[in-house]
Amino acid sequence: MKFIKKMRNLNVAFIQPEVPHYRVSFFRELGKRVKNITVYVYNSLDNSKKQGFCVEQEDYVKYIANKQYKGVLFYNPKPLLRKDIDVLVLMWHFAHVTTWLLLLTKWIHRKKIIIWGQGISVKRYLEEEKRPNLLMKWMLALSDGAWIYMPKERDVWRNKFPKKKVVALSNTIGNVSEILNYKSPLSKELLKKKYGISQPIIYIYCARFNTELRRIDILEDVIKSLDSKKFGFIIIGEGACKPKFNIYRNVYDFGSVYDDNLKRELFSIADAYFQPAWLGLSVVESMAYAKPVFTFVRSKGIKHGVESSYIINDCTGLIFNSMMECIERMNNISLAEIERVGKNAKKKIEKEATINNMVDNSVDLLKKV
Repeated sequence: MKFIKKMRNLNVAFIQPEVPHYRVSFFRELGKRVKNITVYVYNSLDNSKKQGFCVEQEDYVKYIANKQYKGVLFYNPKPLLRKDIDVLVLMWHFAHVTTWLLLLTKWIHRKKIIIWGQGISVKRYLEEEKRPNLLMKWMLALSDGAWIYMPKERDVWRNKFPKKKVVALSNTIGNVSEILNYKSPLSKELLKKKYGISQPIIYIYCARFNTELRRIDILEDVIKSLDSKKFGFIIIGEGACKPKFNIYRNVYDFGSVYDDNLKRELFSIADAYFQPAWLGLSVVESMAYAKPVFTFVRSKGIKHGVESSYIINDCTGLIFNSMMECIERMNNISLAEIERVGKNAKKKIEKEATINNMVDNSVDLLKKV
């Protein structure tokens, strides 16, 4: 009862670039557990839309004055230093100068500070999982605790700071419960007929073509290598790095899809999700649809977000070590085997990646600070 009373009196302020649609449910649910939340964003609405985010307008979201230069951020600390704010949740980003100032002056303003982030650089993952970034270490040392997206990276930091309060949120998307409960009113056969898709096995790709790090070259190589009469590919997404998929007879390109009904039907047609690299929250979305995720192992040439740890090889997806292995496994795997792995994938999301679970984990640290 003491913890519940404390939480209900808690006023929490956040710094975020924006509040994208997949994060709205998290803030709404957290707002029910505490007295008040305010999310201060430093990117303008127009800028967020240019980056492809479907940004929601919420009462708790406020713009904070700031200056940005080549990745370095200065934001106005004054709104965060109001007397009624108890806890600051700041981004675990060493180029945020004001965050450093707030951490270094904790003894003056006496706000509790939680840092929130992946806890590791996606681009330098292989190096930092062995030797964490020094500036990230200092930020954690100065803070009262950290929210880290996934358990694997949490364990890295707990080994370095065994007495520090570090919690893994189990990152997820806002509509995950809707996806988990979705059942198409039409059979897969009727949906295929509706969209003119004929191949027996269908892979789906759903991500922005905004960086070469997604390794679209590998995606094209796989499309070229597989039998076009047996394997089809549904493509969702646009971007500057997008190739011309219309040259492939077995590729069904839908571009950007903002219609949830269309998207759900396309995922219902698909048997598995395939993205060679730069995986993120698309892992959660795909697995919630009971689609196993097929991808390549993290390496110097293959980068992945932290959410890729939801994928367990031969259990919730397939992780290939080489192109040769990828083509061989895709060619020989049966629909029954894909379905088995897909069911495991959905169960993992149901158990670990719900919004309530993410909020429960965040509240666990708020109670302790």
